Amino acid sequence: MKTPRDCTTRDEVREEIDRLDRGLVDLLAERWSYVDRMWELKRAEASEANVPWRNRAVIEKVKARAAEKGLPPEMAEALWRQIIGWGIQYQEERLRDS
Repeated sequence: MKTPRDCTTRDEVREEIDRLDRGLVDLLAERWSYVDRMWELKRAEASEANVPWRNRAVIEKVKARAAEKGLPPEMAEALWRQIIGWGIQYQEERLRDS
């Protein structure tokens, strides 16, 4: 692992980006496993897939964390809205089919 400043070529930068992309996919897959479990719990409780107050809370936490880390909060918000949207759609489909 190299810091951005330690990278002296574009290939080195690309290698580090590829490494990070693998880690991001791993983390997203882990997150998805919890989304998958959540629909089962919601089914058992006869709950809705979409929980707006929770969506807002998650996005606010993500934006705050992004700002702390120097990532544009608007970018983080856009990404998480997509992630949350996919999760809601997935849960709605599973709840409807069960």
